[in-house]
Amino acid sequence: MSKPVLVFGYGNLSRGDDALGPLLLEFIEAKFDLTSIEILTDFQLQIEHALDMENRSLVLFVDASVSCREAFDFARLQPAMDKSYTTHAMSPSALMQVYRQINKQSPPPCFLLSIKAENMELGEGLSPQALIHLNQACQFVGGMMHNLSLDFWIRQADEMRQIGCERLYACS
Repeated sequence: MSKPVLVFGYGNLSRGDDALGPLLLEFIEAKFDLTSIEILTDFQLQIEHALDMENRSLVLFVDASVSCREAFDFARLQPAMDKSYTTHAMSPSALMQVYRQINKQSPPPCFLLSIKAENMELGEGLSPQALIHLNQACQFVGGMMHNLSLDFWIRQADEMRQIGCERLYACS
């Protein structure tokens, strides 16, 4: 039986800052009661992961991103058939579109936490700046894990979009 909340962190622990998604999952596993939360990790999103979204009330995708302007970003997602739709690695929005096509219904509410990455070279460790970004993202996620309400998550995404992480969470 599925737990109502899925937190899916993806990335490669052997590729420097690409490890940010899986490392945030380690934080959640260590700090929170997982009665209502399922943790899932993989190197990348693939079409088969659409099945992991079934019977969920909330889904949080967590990934490293070199395009973040601040330490992290949090946004609500919508299904979309983007360019990743036909590739081996998919975006969360493309995965949501696959869910819609397979199940003939809308996917559960999905959100993306992107953590700013600096270096994703194979064999490298986490960069010092990425570690700071990870700690700030963990602080943010702590609030999310204490309030697994769709309305709360939507408000957080709206506030992040309006005023940014810097003012909300004292990010660098």
